[in-house]
Amino acid sequence: MLFNSIEYLVFLPLVFLVYWKVLSRREVRNIFLIAASYVFYGWWNPIFLLLIFITTLCGYVSGVLLDSESSSRRRKLILWSNIAVNLGILGVFKYFNFFASSFSDMASVVGWHVDAVTLDIILPVGVSFYTFQALSYTIDVYRGSMRGTRDIAAFFVFISFFPQLVAGPIERATNLLPQFLKESRFSYQEALSGMRLILWGLFKKMVVADNAGPIVDTIFADHTSAGTVNLWIGAVLFTFQIYCDFSGYSDIAIGTARLFGINLSTNFRKPYFARGIHDFWQRWHISLTSWLRDYLYFPLGGSRNGKGKTVRNILVVFLTSGLWHGANYTYICWGAYHGTLMACNSIFRNKKKEWKKSPSYFATVLTLVFTFLIVLIGWVIFRSDNLHQSIDYLSLMFSHYSPYTTVMGKTALVWCALLTVLEAVSHKYENPFAMHPVGLWRYGWVRMSVYALFFFFILIFAGNSAQFIYFQF
Repeated sequence: MLFNSIEYLVFLPLVFLVYWKVLSRREVRNIFLIAASYVFYGWWNPIFLLLIFITTLCGYVSGVLLDSESSSRRRKLILWSNIAVNLGILGVFKYFNFFASSFSDMASVVGWHVDAVTLDIILPVGVSFYTFQALSYTIDVYRGSMRGTRDIAAFFVFISFFPQLVAGPIERATNLLPQFLKESRFSYQEALSGMRLILWGLFKKMVVADNAGPIVDTIFADHTSAGTVNLWIGAVLFTFQIYCDFSGYSDIAIGTARLFGINLSTNFRKPYFARGIHDFWQRWHISLTSWLRDYLYFPLGGSRNGKGKTVRNILVVFLTSGLWHGANYTYICWGAYHGTLMACNSIFRNKKKEWKKSPSYFATVLTLVFTFLIVLIGWVIFRSDNLHQSIDYLSLMFSHYSPYTTVMGKTALVWCALLTVLEAVSHKYENPFAMHPVGLWRYGWVRMSVYALFFFFILIFAGNSAQFIYFQF
């Protein structure tokens, strides 16, 4: 079920009203949310409900066993058994065909003929998200960061909570699970905040991303004849498309959760205003970045064992991030690209020469533009169908000027510019609607009128509705 669909427009108010007006006990509300979440997830293909059920049940049982087991050896066995089950499911459905084909290709290089055995399977929506969420719980219980819960309903809703189920944020049990273990109280201010965030997320998705998407598809499909200007437009539009598509989903998810008195983690902090690649990764897909930091980078040693191992650890993290996004060499190269940039940043960064707290306007703009440019290059690699196309696309962008017939995507560029202005004006706030009530904005009827006008603005200027990009991951 898509957030920007008629079905969801019926589904959400119905679930909201039943949750707050019909049910009162925490346990019953949790069971109801599980049922609603399974309807939400099963709307695409009910057969995949079995996978999320298996993942959830394994996580719950592992947590109970770890919490009651004192033997270090048996605790490790429980932990690694659960990791094997979860990664096994992820590997079969997401990576089996990729690795089988890659092995066949490598074998052919040395003269061996190996027929690749592939499986005719569909990738379950959001499998990478809820798998990582379940794994973090088991690891946290194993480490002693939290106790394993016995409340099976609370645990099931922690894994399957529908707002963030299929595209995050990837929540930690230490943040989300306790919220399902206590009685919730309706808050008008939180609900209003959530509605504002949903409205802003719909604007980013339906107006910016969905208007940019068709232009991006057209340019990338025929990049050799698009012309240099249109190649740059395609790269810029995809840079905004993937941000507005993914962060728009996160905004809607976080806002929806607030309607139920649940606080989810922030997943984006205006990443295209980053000053440097390190700053970018502190603003982009924060829940995944922090997951990889805490459960991969730090266990590998982090930055504690010299520059050489720090670089190795950074590259491992970003290659894993690339592979997490999908079974394609473009994703792996995108991860390697950012890993290399982050490794260079780690090697050459001199803390004594970091930017002062109030850099000049020119220095700030230059840093922002340069960071945006290197991120844009990475997005071209990410968006390309294969490595050959990414190399060809980038070479045509930078190597020489080629003529064009018509400049494409002018309207979509206007929406991107409007988004940039709104985010710049509200850079201290969660979204433009959350700014402090001053001037006319302090009057409730003015704010409500703006919200209503903005909603109709979205309906009028919405682009072609498309599935959220990160559903495929």
